[in-house]
Amino acid sequence: MGALNDLDRELFVRVAVRSLRGADPWLPRLSRAADHGVLWLTSAAVLGATGSRTARRAALRGVGSVLLASATANIFAKGATRRPRPEIDPVPVVRRLLRQPVSSSFPSGHSASAAAFATGLALESPLLGVVAAPVAAGVMASRVYVGVHYPGDVLAGAALGAAVAALTLRWWPRLAAAPPSAARTADAAPA
Repeated sequence: MGALNDLDRELFVRVAVRSLRGADPWLPRLSRAADHGVLWLTSAAVLGATGSRTARRAALRGVGSVLLASATANIFAKGATRRPRPEIDPVPVVRRLLRQPVSSSFPSGHSASAAAFATGLALESPLLGVVAAPVAAGVMASRVYVGVHYPGDVLAGAALGAAVAALTLRWWPRLAAAPPSAARTADAAPA
């Protein structure tokens, strides 16, 4: 486990000392927009307002997945691991969040929610999942970029979120594309 922690710290420092052209104003804003699930709830409200049955189902599955993933990551997993946050010193001040989180670093709750929402959408509508995936990936990347998570925290959060969204299929199956057809009997019915 020590070697993985060392690799995680090394990757974090590599990201911290690099600046992505044009990312400084946007990634911190995206990270803040995802606080408390606001980005995902707003996206779900927009999808729900479209009037499309598929979009509404996707939004419901996405929000349900976010709620389950957030609870699992932020209550159970963080409580069990208690990993300290990364040292913020190598991260430029312009990228840092105004309020630094104080909870456990592992796993990333933002990443769990992002992956859960995008996966939840994709389960109902692959097209909506493709649209949401870059936003979710941006939120995940932003958590390392602003200095509040190690890359391993983000990967674990993403895996947890995607798994929780996939588990929703156990009690809420996908809507079939076409209604099931009635089975035909082999015997002819009397007139």
